Amino acid sequence: MDLLQEYKNWVSHTKGDAELAAELASIADDAAAIEDRFYRDLEFGTGGLRGVLGAGTNRMNVYTVAKASQGCAAYWRAHFSEPSVAIAYDSRIGSEQFARTAAEVFWANGVRVHIYPRLMPTPSLSFAVRDLGCCGGIVITASHNPAKYNGYKVYGPDGCQITTEAAGEIQRCIDAVRPFGDVRRVPFEEGLRAGGIARIGEDTVERYLNAVQGTSVLPRSVPRDISIVYTPLNGTGISCVPRCLRAQGFTDISIPPQQERPDGHFPTCPYPNPEIPEALSVAVALAKERGSELVLATDPDCDRVGAAVTANGETVLISGNEMGALLFDFICRMRREAGTMPARPVAVKTIVTTPLAAKIAREYGVELIDVLTGFKFIGEQIGLLERAGEEDRYIFGFEESYGYLSGTFVRDKDAVNASLLVCELFAWYRSRGLTLLDGLRQLQEKHGYYSSSLHTFAFEGSAGFARMQALMNALRAEPPRAVAGLAVLSVTDYRASRTVWADGREEPVSLPVSDVLRYCLAGGAEAVVRPSGTEPKLKLYVTGTGADEASARAAAGAIAAEFTARCGA
Repeated sequence: MDLLQEYKNWVSHTKGDAELAAELASIADDAAAIEDRFYRDLEFGTGGLRGVLGAGTNRMNVYTVAKASQGCAAYWRAHFSEPSVAIAYDSRIGSEQFARTAAEVFWANGVRVHIYPRLMPTPSLSFAVRDLGCCGGIVITASHNPAKYNGYKVYGPDGCQITTEAAGEIQRCIDAVRPFGDVRRVPFEEGLRAGGIARIGEDTVERYLNAVQGTSVLPRSVPRDISIVYTPLNGTGISCVPRCLRAQGFTDISIPPQQERPDGHFPTCPYPNPEIPEALSVAVALAKERGSELVLATDPDCDRVGAAVTANGETVLISGNEMGALLFDFICRMRREAGTMPARPVAVKTIVTTPLAAKIAREYGVELIDVLTGFKFIGEQIGLLERAGEEDRYIFGFEESYGYLSGTFVRDKDAVNASLLVCELFAWYRSRGLTLLDGLRQLQEKHGYYSSSLHTFAFEGSAGFARMQALMNALRAEPPRAVAGLAVLSVTDYRASRTVWADGREEPVSLPVSDVLRYCLAGGAEAVVRPSGTEPKLKLYVTGTGADEASARAAAGAIAAEFTARCGA
């Protein structure tokens, strides 16, 4: 690719877009900046597109969104005689414009559009696809990334994010599109008048919220008078979470005013990720001021939820693995006591999620299925159960990155559903004079102590991307025999679809091909390494085990330190 010629092509065709034109003009003499924006097209994977906002093929802008939409339209027209699509968008910079751009392209290419008229959570899009009988859907969001990012998630007719096979075919359709010559669009308002673009009605929202409320497992006799601070982190959760909680009796809810209104700049939370303590700092301060017992935070597209509780005057953030284990145990306990546990219950987790889940599953007789990282693989398992006429067997799905789902009405993680479950979990423990931290200790005393942590290493630009690939190749070429003094019992390479045991035995792996390495260590410890699918980062997931909490945490720290050294960080 001639990067300079591509740059000049963009300069020529974006003169009417003042912001993009100014950005391109500002880098006219900066070869490195031109390379960074044009060395590749944004990669379209099973999560769609995600990238930094700005000008160029390697950026999120109206032209890359329009090109992707033209490719998606070609794919849907090839597979459906009367294609239709649902669209949702979050509070990020450019989200509404990108959603309208996609709608204009879809309708111009004969794909009917149903679009939410206001900000709505990602799981409500998954619901709308199925509720409205669409052949697919898109959400304009970059989830929990910093403000400079936006993205384009694509869903299939089952409400799941698209499969690897579909993503590959859509990518080929996109590759055939010239962004300044092949894209067809009609004005948004013209599409509305013609009936090709329709606004999704409040009836769909009501059906979604009713389905969420149907996941309640807390007996009505348990008091719900807990004091909650909830923050949507300037995102879409404000449209559904308070409404859902209040309908279920959780009415004492305070919202930090500086984080209540949608704002894609995230002025009080530069990294709106409920996995990190800083994202909850404003809500925690309000909770201390009010004496509130529980803090909840949802990310901008409201598919993840983080929680913090007060203990001995300190506010403690509960990790995704810890909350997943607590919720899994709680749902099993409540359903068993209520007599609603299915005959052959199924739960699903990702391969990087705590091994403690397997112990809980055995206690309650639940079949636990491991899938690759990404909630779409959990949604896929629900679809398989549905096709087998066994949808009611599913009771819970979760991942360590704060994603949870206890119903089958959507096929993606759902922070509206999860926020309700967390409040019910908290109320149930409080009714017994216990905190969530007490509940966690009880689980560990029963099943063993596990300490999990996530470590990320950034690799910006083309050089960083090449270095990240080289590191993965090196880990494959020279797998360690021991880590932090613990023997490596097996190495699973999901790209090669095989597990190699320490004694040389090999076993095939049935999961889809993925650039992931998993190391199972002595004593039940684990380490998983994979490149992020949405950011230029290498992710390291570590689980340590021990006789108590301190020793498990020390083991996890030692494992992380050794892998960090191998990664050169």
